[in-house]
Amino acid sequence: MPARHISSQSFDEILSDLGDDPAIPDPHGIRKPPPHQSTPHRAPNQGRSNPFTESLNPIQIRNSLQGIALPIALIGVLLAAAIAFFVAYTSLNKQSQDALERPQQQLLELKKEMLLMRDQINNDQDELYLAIDEIEVSIHLLKERKPETRTLNRPQAPTYESELRRWQYLGTSQMGNTQQAYFHTGKSHLVFERGAQVLGGWHLSSIEKGLVTLTHSQGKSLVLKASKSE
Repeated sequence: MPARHISSQSFDEILSDLGDDPAIPDPHGIRKPPPHQSTPHRAPNQGRSNPFTESLNPIQIRNSLQGIALPIALIGVLLAAAIAFFVAYTSLNKQSQDALERPQQQLLELKKEMLLMRDQINNDQDELYLAIDEIEVSIHLLKERKPETRTLNRPQAPTYESELRRWQYLGTSQMGNTQQAYFHTGKSHLVFERGAQVLGGWHLSSIEKGLVTLTHSQGKSLVLKASKSE
């Protein structure tokens, strides 16, 4: 630190202001003697006032409380109003959301029902078209098969049936185990054993005295009775 220059007079004044301090030597006798005070000796803390107790004046406290109470009351009212507004806003917002969600839900359900109805209508329409196509195909098939059906429904007579009906059974004869039948075809006489092939697919299946039975391979039978002239 730089040295400070103090004059001797200033130094003496400082020593005189310090008073009678035994810790500071006074070799030149410059220090002033302390003045005699007639005031009684007080306790260290008796003469010292407490600034905190002095500031706690009842009137000042009451005025301070009155000055603070109004802002506190206003803050409380504003806080209560804010809370009430927030609660009311939340309730109204929830109600409005619920009111909006219900129509939206109903619209979604109606949309789903309309989609299902449209799909059902499309399916019914497709089934109807398929049924119409099947009916048209069936009609065409019936028109095409009608002549064939008529032809097949007519029973066809076995071959030579009409010719065999003109034959006359003349009678039968027995020679041992062999039994024969005699016929007149209108042009000639013929003799056949039982079981023999007569004409085409016809066989002589049975011989009796009064009649014979001819059977075709298709299952049809023809009976010829004996003529009265026999």
